[in-house]
Amino acid sequence: MASTNPKEIVAELPTYIRVFSDGTVERPRETPFVPPSIHDPLTGVSSKDIIISQTPPVSARIYLPKLPPTTLQDHPQKFPILVYFHGGGFFFESAFSQLYHRYFNIFVSQTNVIVVSVEYRLAPEHPLPACYHDCWDALKWVASHSTQNNAAANEDPWLIFHGNFQRIFIGGDSAGGNIVHKVAMRAGAEPSPCDVKILGAIFSHPYFCSSNPIGSEAVTGREQSLPYLVWDFVYPSAPGGIDNPMVNPLAPGAPSLEGLGCSKIVVCVASEDKLRDRGVWYFEGVKRSGWQGELELFEEQGEDHVYHIFHPDSEKAMKLIKFLRLFLHE
Repeated sequence: MASTNPKEIVAELPTYIRVFSDGTVERPRETPFVPPSIHDPLTGVSSKDIIISQTPPVSARIYLPKLPPTTLQDHPQKFPILVYFHGGGFFFESAFSQLYHRYFNIFVSQTNVIVVSVEYRLAPEHPLPACYHDCWDALKWVASHSTQNNAAANEDPWLIFHGNFQRIFIGGDSAGGNIVHKVAMRAGAEPSPCDVKILGAIFSHPYFCSSNPIGSEAVTGREQSLPYLVWDFVYPSAPGGIDNPMVNPLAPGAPSLEGLGCSKIVVCVASEDKLRDRGVWYFEGVKRSGWQGELELFEEQGEDHVYHIFHPDSEKAMKLIKFLRLFLHE
């Protein structure tokens, strides 16, 4: 007997995601999940997965640089900590994906930092602002390791023994860069978790938008452009729509960027990226805001959106990684 309720597509962003009438979701562009590894054979970097919270479900993959054989338990080597939020439009990709696992093995081997790559809840199953709360909770969990007395029940020894809590950074690419903005603004408005302050923030090809076009953005048909469609898909109830301060941080009435809660910022853009002008727009907005800190813009010519994630061992990706190494250590 034929089903009276055939499975139909009820929402989609073509080639990226399909939502079906039975509640199932397909993400055709998502790369496969891969397990963590102790002593990656190519880089020597170790990784493992940890649970940050059961309710809501928040987890992470932690990466530890290769330790020299002379490291002593009494005087363990300390590394800066980068709490990272992956890209994927808030609705696909993962801290556990092959794409990000390969990137961070290379990145950590070149930068000598601990990376906590956060697995936050995705839309549409969990519409925004769920991911913002998850990433703030992940930052709080990392900060809880700053003293033995603060550490949570699910404490991690890599952070306790090897984390330098004077050098905490947040970073993210694309939608993850948008999350960096939200977390940094919250850090500037609320008491620091466990008195741990964010030293710096890395915005890699950040996703922002607004109803007013800028730079090379199309004036007509904007409501059918991918940045518009993504925002409506992941946060359909957003007050103000595409001019909500979470996606348009320069909207009238948005909190001043002067309140960003960190001391150093770098905004990374690529000349061929459709989001390039938004990254520069954000950089200029921070510059005009009166924010007191070190602000840098890194632009790569001839490259497209998140080229460094897709091709982490390429010459231009290595150039960016070396730049970020200086940002994280100086």
